[in-house]
Amino acid sequence: HVQLVESGGGSVQAGGSLRLSCVASGVTFGEYCMAWFRRVPGKEREAVATITTVIDTNYADSVKDRFTISRDNAESTVYLQMMNLKPEDTAMYYCVARIGMFGCKLAAASTFSYWGQGTQVTVS
Repeated sequence: HVQLVESGGGSVQAGGSLRLSCVASGVTFGEYCMAWFRRVPGKEREAVATITTVIDTNYADSVKDRFTISRDNAESTVYLQMMNLKPEDTAMYYCVARIGMFGCKLAAASTFSYWGQGTQVTVS
């Protein structure tokens, strides 16, 4: 049974920082492409960042140079460090996973098999 559990969301003022964490269970973590998506009510889900290997990361243009995705395979955990947050970053953030690294780069939401329950980030 695959489970993704996010934590670290909250409310912060513009310019502030948050760090999201996602612990995966029920998977051979190192074999999975991991990503963070976000969703604002009434809008499509947006791929924020994806990571295959520790050094292979990709970001949406809207968060480049502000967000950093990383993974710790030993702890089966993926992180999203968010800096210089803006009100437009307000959204529900989801940790997602799919097996295999090919085609992972900012892949469409429909290609990810596993989703966490989401953690709310609010920037005012």
